[in-house]
Amino acid sequence: MGTRSSPAKNPDHHNPLKSQGLTKNPSMVLCRFTDPDVDRLHSYFPDGTIFRPFNSSTKSDSVSDVWIAFPATPFLIGFTYPFPVLTEGFFTLTGLCYIQAMPMVWRILYTLEHIIEQEGVDIGMSELSQLYNLVSHGSYRYLFQMQT
Repeated sequence: MGTRSSPAKNPDHHNPLKSQGLTKNPSMVLCRFTDPDVDRLHSYFPDGTIFRPFNSSTKSDSVSDVWIAFPATPFLIGFTYPFPVLTEGFFTLTGLCYIQAMPMVWRILYTLEHIIEQEGVDIGMSELSQLYNLVSHGSYRYLFQMQT
């Protein structure tokens, strides 16, 4: 799903979504959002967010100078956008794009955000790095591995 926060005259022509070539078998990881799925997600984003219509040829690793591509997982488990401080800090610090985080990363971040919110525990990048290593299996997608 692609979103942007400001209008463009012709967003498809001037700022197309382009595959980064990160996926080994792109035909197996096409965008799975449908227009009704996108409509249901409007409430998870700030007012004024512009949603790009569903396009079945969009790859899950697509990027653009203007559009942001989101995976479905964070919204299916309960995140809203903008993401909370720990989650945004994680993506800022690591330089990963949202689609590179495997579902387990999203679940762990969501759980930690709830612990921070409900228990008032101060958890930051230092604590996260003491609990987990960020690893990849060579597919440009990342997951957390428990520290031993």
